[in-house]
Amino acid sequence: MTDPKPPKRIFPEASTDARAAKHVPSSPQTESEAYELAFQDTDFLLRPDLRPVRFQLELLKPELLMNEANIASTFVFYGSARVPEPAKAHALLEAARTDWDKKVAEKLVAKAKYYDEARKLAARVSKFPVDADGKRHFVVCSGGGPSFMEAANRGAKDVGAESIGLNIVLPHEQLPNNYVTPDLSFQFHYFALRKMHFLLRARAVAVFPGGFGTFDEMFELLTLIQTGKVRPLPILLFGREFWERVVDFQGLAEEGVISPHDLDLFTWVETAEEAWEAVCHHYEVC
Repeated sequence: MTDPKPPKRIFPEASTDARAAKHVPSSPQTESEAYELAFQDTDFLLRPDLRPVRFQLELLKPELLMNEANIASTFVFYGSARVPEPAKAHALLEAARTDWDKKVAEKLVAKAKYYDEARKLAARVSKFPVDADGKRHFVVCSGGGPSFMEAANRGAKDVGAESIGLNIVLPHEQLPNNYVTPDLSFQFHYFALRKMHFLLRARAVAVFPGGFGTFDEMFELLTLIQTGKVRPLPILLFGREFWERVVDFQGLAEEGVISPHDLDLFTWVETAEEAWEAVCHHYEVC
């Protein structure tokens, strides 16, 4: 005698009722906003009182979809949205007319070489083998925008690998770059939830020259590790000349506001090869 099969669920799935709700007869009662299913009522979901629910949805949606995609860990890329690839940077320099524009263009040209390094690094990490359970590791994850973010997603695509883009709604137009894998292209309303998803699966973080956004992301990660909220992981700072010009890390230690040991939380690198070597050394995986 075989064991009986467990009974099927007795309540209909939400999708079933959602389809049924589209075909109810029209009447003053059914046309009322109050009658709309709560999870289909956009106006209701956008109420200020529903902010905790929206937080949870924004946490859950990428988490569930990445689980379904068998993404166990990520290699995160932070960096400016304003540094173009080398050819475009040189074009900006040639087009510059004022002294200020020329000065800025020259700085962009100097940093543009890291676009190529980001692309190379992304291609290298994307070749990391799938484990015995079918889980994918060091999946490239960027903010999904232009510049170094584009280079990261582009490098993954160069070797036929999928990559993640975590875009965010901004007052000005902000769209995913063309190299993000469509099924892994996410859009966020809350910066806090976006930054959480950057780090939930992160096992290494490459930080390229950037502005306020990059500073925010980098210093939050450094703070989390410094305070013991996150286990140490490779933090790879590309472009020592840039970073030491805009942030006096040594000065912070000399002022006594950080420990000298905190300077060991990150690693200076200039090339993709140096970055990958540092990751290999940290995890002993290569």
